[in-house]
Amino acid sequence: MDLAVTVVRTALNGVSYVSPGLAGRAAFRLFRKPRGRSRLRPDERPVMDRAEVGEIAVGGEKAVSYRWGTGERPVLLVHGWESRGSRFAALVGELVELGLSPVAFDAPGHGEATGESMTILDLRDIIVELDAAHGPFETVVAHSLGVTATFVAVRERGVRTERIVAISGVPDFAYLVDRFCAGLGLRARLHSGLRGRVERELFPGEEDIWSRFSVPRTGVEGASFLVVHDEDDDLVDPVHSRALADGLGDRAELVVTRGLGHRRILGDPQVAAAVRDFAVRERAGREAEPNPSPQPAAG
Repeated sequence: MDLAVTVVRTALNGVSYVSPGLAGRAAFRLFRKPRGRSRLRPDERPVMDRAEVGEIAVGGEKAVSYRWGTGERPVLLVHGWESRGSRFAALVGELVELGLSPVAFDAPGHGEATGESMTILDLRDIIVELDAAHGPFETVVAHSLGVTATFVAVRERGVRTERIVAISGVPDFAYLVDRFCAGLGLRARLHSGLRGRVERELFPGEEDIWSRFSVPRTGVEGASFLVVHDEDDDLVDPVHSRALADGLGDRAELVVTRGLGHRRILGDPQVAAAVRDFAVRERAGREAEPNPSPQPAAG
């Protein structure tokens, strides 16, 4: 186990015996704040320099939006926790070449946005704002927590899309809390206390967050899906994407990669090609389908 993780686990569990409140506040701060801010990589800069940049007010902070193309056939790219819009740079180039118009963003606490953190509701509200400005989106491509937020935006705010690409999707918000506590080996008391703080401090006044912020329980009608996950993902078990694809039946295609983990999957050329081909194939198939002949009315 990583030495830093061992030190944090020992400290939090030890303090929880003598000062549960102090340990709980420390665990909550660790949970809600990203570990540093992901920086723009040199290979991403040429793509990002070509973007039209805008701002979105969300949660008292400013998210940053990026837009490419002519505006025709818009595609939304939704990043996850400790990530940023530029992580889709390889895919942006693929989509622009196809005549699509990608739109990405940096959420609060990420990339070039202001603030120190974001919630799933921030992601949901950004999706809604971008949908109003540039949608409806032909396709939404989401990664990690962005997958969960996309499902919530569709169900709670009526965001419409024909296709959803779910990459390394977090199955629900409770999974993040459970994984965080398991990764640090926190006592059951700290685990329970963290869930309570999340309810009170991250989502005050919100009802039933553990059911609402769930991909399997949310459902999306009418869309086609490409579900992508890596066998070696150490943050989100690929079993959840398999279950999602199974639940969606013939509306979903499952792509399983190996050796990419949770984050490098976004920059993989084969994954970008799979997303590109999914968008093109779905559109071509729909346009090639002949109009059904009128059926005689039953007499």
